[in-house]
Amino acid sequence: MLRGARVLLAMRDPLDAELTVSELLGSWQGMRARGVDPNRLVGEGLLDYARRAATPAALALLTGVSSLGASHRHRMLAGRSARELAEQGIARPRWAASPAAVRPVGAYVSRSLFGDVDELVCVYRHEADPPTGGGEHALVTVIDHNRGGVLGDAWVSTKVERLLRHCSEQADTDPMASFTTVSPGRAHTLLTSAVERTARLMAAAPEESPARWPSRSVTALLGFVRARARALPPEPPGRSTAWRRDRRATLAARFLASDAAADLSDSYAAGRCAEHIIDYGCDADSGRPLRVSPRKVETFLLEWLPRRVVLLPEEQEAMPHVLAAWIRWAGPFQGLPEVALHATIDAVWEATAVFTESYWNPSSTFGLRREVLNRLLPDGDLSALPRRMFAFPLVTELDEEEFDPATAAGRRALLRLDHFGSYDPPRSPRGRHSAAPEGPRRPLDRLDEEALAAHERLAERLWKGDPSNLWPAAQRLLDRGLSRSAVLEALLVALGEAEDEAALVKVLDEL
Repeated sequence: MLRGARVLLAMRDPLDAELTVSELLGSWQGMRARGVDPNRLVGEGLLDYARRAATPAALALLTGVSSLGASHRHRMLAGRSARELAEQGIARPRWAASPAAVRPVGAYVSRSLFGDVDELVCVYRHEADPPTGGGEHALVTVIDHNRGGVLGDAWVSTKVERLLRHCSEQADTDPMASFTTVSPGRAHTLLTSAVERTARLMAAAPEESPARWPSRSVTALLGFVRARARALPPEPPGRSTAWRRDRRATLAARFLASDAAADLSDSYAAGRCAEHIIDYGCDADSGRPLRVSPRKVETFLLEWLPRRVVLLPEEQEAMPHVLAAWIRWAGPFQGLPEVALHATIDAVWEATAVFTESYWNPSSTFGLRREVLNRLLPDGDLSALPRRMFAFPLVTELDEEEFDPATAAGRRALLRLDHFGSYDPPRSPRGRHSAAPEGPRRPLDRLDEEALAAHERLAERLWKGDPSNLWPAAQRLLDRGLSRSAVLEALLVALGEAEDEAALVKVLDEL
């Protein structure tokens, strides 16, 4: 990488240098190794190597990383090392001789009435004294809302006038298209949110969702996009747009009371389906439950629902009909013309056959009986299944109502059995029961009681997914080959050492 950075010495335009550094920084984004953080291993390793190399190419690279680094720590380390090398008399390249401030000039968004993607156009100008070249340039980012608001593509253009004219002419000739200005603060929110979601996607193992992995253009420009997002002023705080449960319930009630829902025969199943449609729009579509489109329909039916929700048979049968009614009701709020509404409803029926035939059946996938599945997922949250099976593995073997993990008494009974290997604690420090003894259970001694209570607190947190980084921490330990008991012990130590929730989140992130 340091040899590749030599090309920076021949550059005059700061924009060219930034794009080159961003591509260098993006070259390890796809790296995956068990127990290894590539940003730390490669990123900090590169910065330290460049500092020790003390060459003009190293100074050029460090100067670029000081503004484009993925983290504040990387930017701080690079800036400090660049100053050290400059003080040693190492020559800076021309583009870095005088820091070039980047000033936002304008922001625009191009989208269709369906709202599947936002093409965000942010225009900037390099300002340096003395001038080092580089006038206005535009960063174009494609934010794909059907993939959770991640960056679908990104590129940079110096032909700003031509670009803006093309977008405006396209909106004038296409009744389904729009091209409007947005405030720099709103652009900051859109761009920052998309970068954060893309970074979270890239932190996951790419083999789990190869179709969702960002394109090469995005990984190469991610550092540049981050820097340009920071150059935009933050949006002033305003009224909260969070979709709380009561607000979602009100929206569902309005829909169910509308003429569009009048023909839905099973009101309970319709209500449950409406809740899932609203949750998807609020949680996975940037808080836009009323947005409808053919692509959103397919993503909802064929991707989000099978991965997130366990539907009862009557709900599976009702879902396409409820979704079609929702489109007829919500489409006019979105301003969709009749032809667009019909196209979206057609997409529902085209996807229904595939949805009906291939809807993910967790009972067969995990080898679980429906009774066990209902106990583990009383709230229908399919994403909770792995962590709840980890917390209560014995529930798959026991049918008695006494062992229902959804209740406090059931959790305690399961953990008593899990913790001691029997319904009672061992009779001696080394002894264990292999089966429940006859007669009344003996009381626990103080140490046994404390151990069981700690295990119970941990299991309850795993059941709820609280805090949100608890299960990811457990998964990282399991991926390193630790046994379940060793992982539980590590999590119990973390819970015992943390003084408050903020400290617990930090300790879990470090596991």
